[in-house]
Amino acid sequence: MSREPHTRLARALTALLQDPRPVTGVQRLRGGSKKGVYRLTLDHTDTVIAYLWHSTEDYWHPGAAHSQDPADPFSHASGPHLFTAAHRALTDLGVRVPRLLAHDTTGTHHPGAIALVQDVPGPTLEELLERDPAAAAPVLDRLGAFLRTMHATTHPGFGKVHHLTTGGRPHAPSCEQTVLDRALADLDEAAARDARLHPHHARLTSALHTLAHRITPRREHVLIHGELGPDHVLVDTDGTPVLIDIEGMMFFDAEWEHSFLRLRFGEHHPRLRTRTPDPHRSALYDLAMHLSLVAGPLRLLEGDYPDRAFMLSIAEHHLARALQTTA
Repeated sequence: MSREPHTRLARALTALLQDPRPVTGVQRLRGGSKKGVYRLTLDHTDTVIAYLWHSTEDYWHPGAAHSQDPADPFSHASGPHLFTAAHRALTDLGVRVPRLLAHDTTGTHHPGAIALVQDVPGPTLEELLERDPAAAAPVLDRLGAFLRTMHATTHPGFGKVHHLTTGGRPHAPSCEQTVLDRALADLDEAAARDARLHPHHARLTSALHTLAHRITPRREHVLIHGELGPDHVLVDTDGTPVLIDIEGMMFFDAEWEHSFLRLRFGEHHPRLRTRTPDPHRSALYDLAMHLSLVAGPLRLLEGDYPDRAFMLSIAEHHLARALQTTA
């Protein structure tokens, strides 16, 4: 980031927070493929996190995003409206998120939209699990309590929080149909980019339809984060988990959340259990998740995402898992 964007960020912070102290440091943080995340230091002491939503901060160029339709629960999860709706919903439930200090969507203070949030000083839960699993155990238990609160919050519709709270409705008839349609598209896209899938395309297509056919319809959906890995949880000084990257939060099936939690938390997943899962739904969602994590990284790598080796490793791992699946 050049000096001029640094200056714009500093001016935006001063205006939005009405804080006259000089901004003495601007650091772009790792992660965040859909928005820019920056730590701003004021007067060499206090820090604030800035989220920037702008095309120059989004590695998912229009061709790489799965969908732009707000009625699609899996559409591109980026934008200040998604963030503020999710932040409000979690705050109302007592689920810890970084405190929202100010935000602006007019472009007056910075190109695109900007939100200023509390800088939580602790490590990520991923870092804590690697460094001190014993210290991470009570944090996992508190995270599990947050998830049970979220999964006890229900809605008759399904989709992103902002879409539903502004009167929107899904186009698809059910969560399982949404997942099936997306998984079939992911399979097609992944096969177009990796020839190793060609001999398995028909078998995996049949497996997806077979697994979907076994599912009993459901009329109630729960609040889920949607992409809750230990890298999306900060730990504050009191040992409380703090959820970040919340723009994809939606009402959906708990089984979709747990498919991702099992992948990311592994042996620690039992501490995060909530509702009793439907095994048929879980089987479909597990395969769909693997296919998504093949197609998504390969799509992203068609752009200029910097950590290419990491994305390739994700695609390789989930390709192997998908090919092991039988219906």
